[in-house]
Amino acid sequence: MIHKSSVLIIGSGPAGYTSAIYTTRQMLKTTLISGIQPGGQLSITTDVENFPGFKEVQGPDLMEKMKEQALSCGADIKSDHIHKIDLSSTPFRAWGGGEIEYQADSVIIASGASAKWLGIDAEKRFLGFGVSACATCDGFFFSDKEVIVIGGANTAVEEAIYLAKLCKKVTIVYRGVELRSEQILKDRLSSLKNVEVLYRKVLVDLKGEDNPKRISAAFIKDLDTNNTTELACEGCFVAIGHRPNTEIFKNQLDLDAAGYILVKPEFSPFTSKKGVFAAGDVQDKVYRQAVTAAGSGCMAALEAIRYLG
Repeated sequence: MIHKSSVLIIGSGPAGYTSAIYTTRQMLKTTLISGIQPGGQLSITTDVENFPGFKEVQGPDLMEKMKEQALSCGADIKSDHIHKIDLSSTPFRAWGGGEIEYQADSVIIASGASAKWLGIDAEKRFLGFGVSACATCDGFFFSDKEVIVIGGANTAVEEAIYLAKLCKKVTIVYRGVELRSEQILKDRLSSLKNVEVLYRKVLVDLKGEDNPKRISAAFIKDLDTNNTTELACEGCFVAIGHRPNTEIFKNQLDLDAAGYILVKPEFSPFTSKKGVFAAGDVQDKVYRQAVTAAGSGCMAALEAIRYLG
Protein backbone atom coordinates (compact mmCIF):
# COMPACT_ATOMS: atom_id res chain seq x y z
CA MET A 1 0.00 0.00 0.00
CA ILE A 2 1.38 3.42 -0.97
CA HIS A 3 0.43 6.60 0.91
CA LYS A 4 1.43 9.86 -0.79
CA SER A 5 1.75 13.37 0.66
CA SER A 6 3.64 16.60 0.15
CA VAL A 7 5.24 16.52 3.59
CA LEU A 8 6.08 13.49 5.73
CA ILE A 9 6.79 14.28 9.39
CA ILE A 10 8.48 11.55 11.40
CA GLY A 11 7.85 12.06 15.12
CA SER A 12 5.04 13.44 17.26
CA GLY A 13 6.59 15.55 19.99
CA PRO A 14 6.46 19.37 20.13
CA ALA A 15 8.64 19.62 17.01
CA GLY A 16 6.56 17.23 14.94
CA TYR A 17 3.16 18.61 15.91
CA THR A 18 4.29 22.21 15.40
CA SER A 19 5.64 21.36 11.95
CA ALA A 20 2.31 19.78 11.06
CA ILE A 21 0.36 22.84 12.17
CA TYR A 22 2.44 25.10 9.93
CA THR A 23 2.53 22.92 6.83
CA THR A 24 -1.18 22.13 6.88
CA ARG A 25 -2.08 25.79 7.30
CA GLN A 26 -0.29 26.30 3.99
CA MET A 27 -2.62 23.71 2.45
CA LEU A 28 0.16 21.15 2.03
CA LYS A 29 -0.96 17.55 2.33
CA THR A 30 0.85 16.45 5.49
CA THR A 31 1.28 13.00 7.01
CA LEU A 32 2.66 12.72 10.53
CA ILE A 33 3.92 9.38 11.84
CA SER A 34 3.48 9.32 15.61
CA GLY A 35 6.15 6.67 16.31
CA ILE A 36 6.53 4.22 19.17
CA GLN A 37 6.01 6.89 21.83
CA PRO A 38 3.33 9.36 20.64
CA GLY A 39 4.02 12.77 22.13
CA GLY A 40 7.71 12.04 22.68
CA GLN A 41 9.36 12.50 26.06
CA LEU A 42 6.62 14.86 27.24
CA SER A 43 4.22 11.94 27.17
CA ILE A 44 6.02 10.56 30.24
CA THR A 45 6.46 13.95 31.95
CA THR A 46 4.06 15.01 34.69
CA ASP A 47 3.93 18.72 35.58
CA VAL A 48 5.15 21.21 32.97
CA GLU A 49 5.44 24.79 34.20
CA ASN A 50 7.85 26.34 31.70
CA PHE A 51 5.92 26.15 28.43
CA PRO A 52 4.67 29.62 27.44
CA GLY A 53 0.93 30.08 27.74
CA PHE A 54 0.48 27.35 30.34
CA LYS A 55 1.03 28.22 33.99
CA GLU A 56 0.82 24.52 34.73
CA VAL A 57 -0.03 21.58 32.50
CA GLN A 58 0.60 17.86 32.43
CA GLY A 59 3.02 16.74 29.72
CA PRO A 60 0.56 14.25 28.13
CA ASP A 61 -2.20 16.90 28.17
CA LEU A 62 0.05 19.42 26.42
CA MET A 63 0.87 16.90 23.72
CA GLU A 64 -2.82 16.04 23.29
CA LYS A 65 -3.62 19.73 22.79
CA MET A 66 -0.91 20.01 20.14
CA LYS A 67 -2.19 16.87 18.46
CA GLU A 68 -5.76 18.20 18.43
CA GLN A 69 -4.58 21.46 16.88
CA ALA A 70 -2.62 19.64 14.18
CA LEU A 71 -5.67 17.50 13.40
CA SER A 72 -7.95 20.53 13.26
CA CYS A 73 -5.61 22.09 10.70
CA GLY A 74 -5.87 19.00 8.52
CA ALA A 75 -2.86 16.87 9.41
CA ASP A 76 -3.16 13.15 8.69
CA ILE A 77 -1.72 11.52 11.82
CA LYS A 78 -0.81 7.86 11.54
CA SER A 79 -0.23 5.58 14.54
CA ASP A 80 2.73 3.92 12.93
CA HIS A 81 6.49 3.55 13.27
CA ILE A 82 8.99 4.08 10.46
CA HIS A 83 11.54 1.26 10.38
CA LYS A 84 13.12 1.92 6.97
CA ILE A 85 13.61 4.99 4.79
CA ASP A 86 15.12 5.85 1.41
CA LEU A 87 16.27 9.45 0.96
CA SER A 88 18.36 8.83 -2.16
CA SER A 89 15.82 10.38 -4.55
CA THR A 90 12.43 12.06 -4.67
CA PRO A 91 9.79 11.28 -3.88
CA PHE A 92 11.33 10.20 -0.60
CA ARG A 93 10.12 6.79 0.57
CA ALA A 94 9.59 5.38 4.07
CA TRP A 95 8.12 2.13 5.32
CA GLY A 96 5.96 1.60 8.39
CA GLY A 97 4.21 -1.37 9.91
CA GLY A 98 2.52 -3.81 7.59
CA GLU A 99 4.91 -2.65 4.87
CA ILE A 100 2.92 0.51 4.22
CA GLU A 101 5.03 2.72 1.97
CA TYR A 102 4.88 6.45 2.59
CA GLN A 103 5.98 8.74 -0.25
CA ALA A 104 6.58 12.48 0.12
CA ASP A 105 8.23 15.38 -1.66
CA SER A 106 9.72 16.65 1.60
CA VAL A 107 10.54 15.05 4.95
CA ILE A 108 10.75 16.65 8.39
CA ILE A 109 12.56 14.46 10.92
CA ALA A 110 11.35 15.07 14.47
CA SER A 111 12.02 11.65 15.95
CA GLY A 112 13.66 13.14 19.06
CA ALA A 113 16.18 11.66 21.46
CA SER A 114 15.70 9.21 24.29
CA ALA A 115 17.30 9.58 27.69
CA LYS A 116 19.66 6.81 28.65
CA TRP A 117 18.58 5.01 31.80
CA LEU A 118 20.31 2.76 34.31
CA GLY A 119 17.85 -0.06 33.78
CA ILE A 120 16.78 -0.57 37.39
CA ASP A 121 13.11 -1.23 38.20
CA ALA A 122 12.85 1.81 40.48
CA GLU A 123 13.39 4.15 37.51
CA LYS A 124 10.12 3.04 35.94
CA ARG A 125 8.30 2.96 39.26
CA PHE A 126 9.14 6.56 40.16
CA LEU A 127 9.52 8.12 36.70
CA GLY A 128 7.85 11.51 36.91
CA PHE A 129 7.48 11.15 40.68
CA GLY A 130 11.04 11.76 41.79
CA VAL A 131 13.00 10.30 38.90
CA SER A 132 13.83 12.64 36.02
CA ALA A 133 16.31 13.06 33.19
CA CYS A 134 15.98 16.85 32.95
CA ALA A 135 16.95 19.24 35.76
CA THR A 136 15.83 22.37 33.90
CA CYS A 137 12.43 20.74 33.36
CA ASP A 138 11.82 19.36 36.85
CA GLY A 139 14.36 20.92 39.21
CA PHE A 140 11.86 23.52 40.45
CA PHE A 141 9.77 20.80 42.10
CA PHE A 142 12.71 19.92 44.37
CA SER A 143 13.40 23.37 45.79
CA ASP A 144 15.02 23.15 49.25
CA LYS A 145 15.16 19.35 49.03
CA GLU A 146 18.01 16.85 48.85
CA VAL A 147 18.58 15.22 45.46
CA ILE A 148 21.09 12.98 43.72
CA VAL A 149 22.51 13.20 40.20
CA ILE A 150 23.75 10.06 38.46
CA GLY A 151 26.65 10.51 36.06
CA GLY A 152 30.03 12.19 35.77
CA ALA A 153 30.33 13.87 32.37
CA ASN A 154 29.25 17.34 31.20
CA THR A 155 25.52 16.63 31.40
CA ALA A 156 25.66 15.43 34.99
CA VAL A 157 27.84 18.30 36.19
CA GLU A 158 25.69 20.88 34.41
CA GLU A 159 22.58 19.35 35.99
CA ALA A 160 24.21 19.45 39.43
CA ILE A 161 25.24 23.10 39.04
CA TYR A 162 21.72 24.03 38.01
CA LEU A 163 20.12 22.06 40.85
CA ALA A 164 22.50 23.55 43.42
CA LYS A 165 20.73 26.90 42.96
CA LEU A 166 17.41 25.35 43.94
CA CYS A 167 18.07 22.39 46.21
CA LYS A 168 19.20 22.09 49.78
CA LYS A 169 21.86 19.55 48.83
CA VAL A 170 22.99 17.86 45.61
CA THR A 171 24.97 14.62 45.64
CA ILE A 172 26.63 13.39 42.45
CA VAL A 173 26.92 9.60 42.29
CA TYR A 174 29.59 8.52 39.83
CA ARG A 175 31.19 5.16 39.11
CA GLY A 176 34.51 6.69 38.01
CA VAL A 177 37.45 8.04 39.96
CA GLU A 178 37.35 11.52 38.41
CA LEU A 179 34.63 13.57 36.75
CA ARG A 180 34.83 13.57 32.94
CA SER A 181 33.38 17.04 32.44
CA GLU A 182 35.18 20.07 31.07
CA GLN A 183 37.53 21.76 33.51
CA ILE A 184 35.50 24.97 33.62
CA LEU A 185 32.51 22.97 34.83
CA LYS A 186 34.62 21.22 37.45
CA ASP A 187 35.78 24.61 38.72
CA ARG A 188 32.23 25.90 38.99
CA LEU A 189 31.16 22.75 40.77
CA SER A 190 33.97 22.91 43.31
CA SER A 191 32.87 26.39 44.37
CA LEU A 192 29.42 25.17 45.41
CA LYS A 193 29.13 24.37 49.10
CA ASN A 194 25.95 22.30 48.83
CA VAL A 195 27.30 19.80 46.28
CA GLU A 196 29.08 16.57 47.15
CA VAL A 197 30.59 14.03 44.75
CA LEU A 198 30.65 10.32 45.62
CA TYR A 199 33.21 8.49 43.48
CA ARG A 200 33.25 4.77 42.67
CA LYS A 201 29.59 4.55 43.63
CA VAL A 202 26.50 3.37 41.74
CA LEU A 203 22.77 3.63 42.36
CA VAL A 204 21.25 0.17 42.86
CA ASP A 205 17.74 1.01 44.09
CA LEU A 206 15.38 3.71 45.34
CA LYS A 207 13.20 3.69 48.43
CA GLY A 208 9.82 5.38 48.45
CA GLU A 209 6.07 5.26 48.79
CA ASP A 210 3.24 4.72 46.33
CA ASN A 211 0.52 6.81 47.95
CA PRO A 212 1.43 9.51 47.37
CA LYS A 213 4.17 8.30 45.03
CA ARG A 214 7.51 9.78 46.08
CA ILE A 215 11.15 8.96 46.79
CA SER A 216 12.64 9.07 50.28
CA ALA A 217 16.08 7.47 49.87
CA ALA A 218 18.59 5.94 47.48
CA PHE A 219 20.64 2.80 47.96
CA ILE A 220 24.23 3.43 46.89
CA LYS A 221 26.77 0.66 46.30
CA ASP A 222 30.50 1.17 46.74
CA LEU A 223 32.27 -0.49 43.81
CA ASP A 224 35.44 -1.08 45.82
CA THR A 225 33.94 -2.61 48.97
CA ASN A 226 30.58 -3.83 47.58
CA ASN A 227 28.95 -2.29 50.65
CA THR A 228 25.54 -0.63 50.13
CA THR A 229 24.45 2.41 52.11
CA GLU A 230 21.18 4.33 52.30
CA LEU A 231 21.25 8.01 51.33
CA ALA A 232 18.30 10.29 52.07
CA CYS A 233 16.99 12.07 48.97
CA GLU A 234 13.69 13.12 47.40
CA GLY A 235 14.80 13.42 43.80
CA CYS A 236 16.97 11.39 41.43
CA PHE A 237 18.25 12.92 38.19
CA VAL A 238 19.72 10.41 35.76
CA ALA A 239 22.25 12.26 33.62
CA ILE A 240 24.16 9.63 31.71
CA GLY A 241 23.33 11.09 28.32
CA HIS A 242 20.75 10.92 25.56
CA ARG A 243 20.51 8.75 22.48
CA PRO A 244 19.08 10.38 19.33
CA ASN A 245 16.54 8.27 17.49
CA THR A 246 18.42 8.28 14.20
CA GLU A 247 19.26 4.64 13.55
CA ILE A 248 17.39 4.51 10.23
CA PHE A 249 19.14 7.64 8.94
CA LYS A 250 22.67 6.24 9.13
CA ASN A 251 24.42 6.33 5.74
CA GLN A 252 21.63 8.58 4.44
CA LEU A 253 22.26 11.83 6.31
CA ASP A 254 25.32 13.38 7.94
CA LEU A 255 25.34 12.54 11.66
CA ASP A 256 27.80 13.56 14.36
CA ALA A 257 29.77 11.07 16.45
CA ALA A 258 26.91 10.76 18.95
CA GLY A 259 24.34 10.11 16.23
CA TYR A 260 22.65 13.52 16.15
CA ILE A 261 21.65 14.85 12.73
CA LEU A 262 24.06 17.53 11.57
CA VAL A 263 22.38 20.72 10.38
CA LYS A 264 23.89 23.69 8.54
CA PRO A 265 24.28 26.25 9.95
CA GLU A 266 24.03 25.10 13.55
CA PHE A 267 20.46 25.00 14.93
CA SER A 268 18.95 25.50 11.48
CA PRO A 269 16.67 22.77 10.06
CA PHE A 270 18.83 22.06 6.98
CA THR A 271 20.25 18.54 6.79
CA SER A 272 22.80 17.25 4.28
CA LYS A 273 19.96 16.22 1.95
CA LYS A 274 17.98 18.84 0.05
CA GLY A 275 14.31 18.61 0.92
CA VAL A 276 14.94 16.82 4.22
CA PHE A 277 14.79 18.88 7.41
CA ALA A 278 15.42 18.11 11.08
CA ALA A 279 13.73 19.60 14.13
CA GLY A 280 13.83 19.18 17.88
CA ASP A 281 16.02 16.92 19.98
CA VAL A 282 17.05 14.78 17.03
CA GLN A 283 19.45 17.61 16.10
CA ASP A 284 19.64 19.57 19.37
CA LYS A 285 21.89 18.20 22.12
CA VAL A 286 22.28 21.57 23.86
CA TYR A 287 18.86 22.93 24.90
CA ARG A 288 16.47 19.94 24.72
CA GLN A 289 13.39 21.89 25.81
CA ALA A 290 9.80 21.59 24.62
CA VAL A 291 9.69 25.25 23.63
CA THR A 292 12.91 25.10 21.59
CA ALA A 293 11.73 21.89 19.94
CA ALA A 294 8.47 23.58 18.97
CA GLY A 295 10.42 26.57 17.62
CA SER A 296 12.65 24.39 15.49
CA GLY A 297 9.57 22.54 14.26
CA CYS A 298 8.23 25.86 13.02
CA MET A 299 11.56 26.58 11.29
CA ALA A 300 11.60 23.19 9.61
CA ALA A 301 8.04 23.62 8.39
CA LEU A 302 8.69 27.09 6.96
CA GLU A 303 11.75 25.82 5.11
CA ALA A 304 9.83 22.82 3.79
CA ILE A 305 7.11 25.20 2.56
CA ARG A 306 9.73 27.32 0.77
CA TYR A 307 11.37 24.23 -0.70
CA LEU A 308 8.07 22.94 -2.07
CA GLY A 309 7.03 26.40 -3.25
